[in-house]
Amino acid sequence: MGNLTIDNLRVTLNNRQMLESVSLSVCHGERVALLGRSGSGKSLTARAVLGLLPAGAKASGTIRLGGIDVLPMPALARPATARVAMVMQDTSSALNPLATIGYQLRQPLQHCRGLSPRQAASEVADLLLKMGFTAPHDIVNRYPPELSGGQRQRICIAMALASNAPFIIADEPTTALDVVTQAQILKLLRSVTADPAGPGLLFITHDLHAASHLCDRALIIENGCIVEEGAMSQILHAPRQIYTQNLVGSAHHCVVACEKVFA
Repeated sequence: MGNLTIDNLRVTLNNRQMLESVSLSVCHGERVALLGRSGSGKSLTARAVLGLLPAGAKASGTIRLGGIDVLPMPALARPATARVAMVMQDTSSALNPLATIGYQLRQPLQHCRGLSPRQAASEVADLLLKMGFTAPHDIVNRYPPELSGGQRQRICIAMALASNAPFIIADEPTTALDVVTQAQILKLLRSVTADPAGPGLLFITHDLHAASHLCDRALIIENGCIVEEGAMSQILHAPRQIYTQNLVGSAHHCVVACEKVFA
């Protein structure tokens, strides 16, 4: 299915430079973290890849998905093979509160994969089992407000898989969850991307602990620029840039005993 490649991406918003010469790549089936503090440019990079830049933003450079430069294309104008699925932090806004879970999962299966209603219903049950729901036939008839935050996040991951997109962007998907639920979601993301035929993952976060338990490689972004990249082990144990060293130092001082939870 090809790779996701960003080359020399620059974004201005209201004449202010927001991203400056961002370049990165994610291979199909790879898990890569984009790390940085709030306001560093992580989410804006994600929105550029998705084709959802804010009004007034101007972008240059290239964003290639499967060899197609999608930067000039609005999200809905892109071919199915060059679209990216999104897992957001705010599950309440990601899901329609007035539609059942079953309906929302069937839509991408029918429209993106071309399944019949009966095939889609069967696939929904399989997806929910894969997401750890032991009673999928109960979940399909429920509405998002009836579910917990962790359950809704699992539904969002299921929707990303249902779309059959070659890449998933997960933008701070664990921030609003308690530590135990965070660990469950990270394990699930690792599981669904472990299959060689599964999607690639760009995991956007400021949480170095979460990234270290999910990703093999990391890119560090500061003030709209990629300042360091490398294997996760190198970023954790031998960071080169002062900014990265400070991120790692802050994570080391975290009072939460993450190792026991994420193990």
